[in-house]
Amino acid sequence: MINVDRALALFKETGALLEGHFLLTSGLHSNRYFQCAKVLQFPQHCTLLCGDIAAQFRTVPVDAVIAPAMGGIVVGQEVGRQLNVRTMFAERKEGVMQLRRGFAVGAGERVLVCEDVVTTGGSVSEVVRIVRDAGGIIAGIGFVVDRSGGKTRIETGNDCLQYPVLTMDVVTHNPESCPLCKGGLLLVKPGSRGNA
Repeated sequence: MINVDRALALFKETGALLEGHFLLTSGLHSNRYFQCAKVLQFPQHCTLLCGDIAAQFRTVPVDAVIAPAMGGIVVGQEVGRQLNVRTMFAERKEGVMQLRRGFAVGAGERVLVCEDVVTTGGSVSEVVRIVRDAGGIIAGIGFVVDRSGGKTRIETGNDCLQYPVLTMDVVTHNPESCPLCKGGLLLVKPGSRGNA
C-alpha cells in the first residue's frame, strides 16, 4: 500500500495537482484539479499507484478490467496488467458511454471497474451499468483519486470493495453559487473533454 502522503507528493512533484478555477466533468466548479495523466505518464509512478489498486483486488476473483475513456484507460490497463487479466474500455459516442471496438462483457464475468479521478462517480456509474446490462458482475471499483472525501459511493448491485488510492475532500461549487466565478477568476476546463 502506498502512503497517502507519498501519493500526494507524486501529484505535486509532477504538476498533476492544479490550483485555480476549474470546470469538472460533473459540471461543478472547484479550486483544485487532479490531472492524473501528468503523474501517470511516468511508468514508475503509474506502476506504483495502479499497483496499490491491484494489490487490493488480488484475492478477489476478477475476470476482466474495464475503465471509462479517456482518463481511466491508463489506470485500467496497468491494473489489468498487474492482475494479468483482459482489459477493455468504454467510450462515449454521441454522448452515450458504450463498449465499442469489439469489446464485450460476458454473462457472469466478474469485472473490476477502474478510473483515475472520481468526484460524483457519474462516468463510473455509466460503466457499471454497461457491465450489469451485459450480465456481468461488478467485482469492485478502484480509482486513483476520490475527490469527495469518501462521500461518493457507486451503486453496483452488490457489496463490493470500492478502493481509492488517495482520498481528499476537495471543495466543489454549483456554477450558480460559485465564489470563484463571483471573484472573476478565469474558469478553465482541463482534461479529456476540455481545452487542456
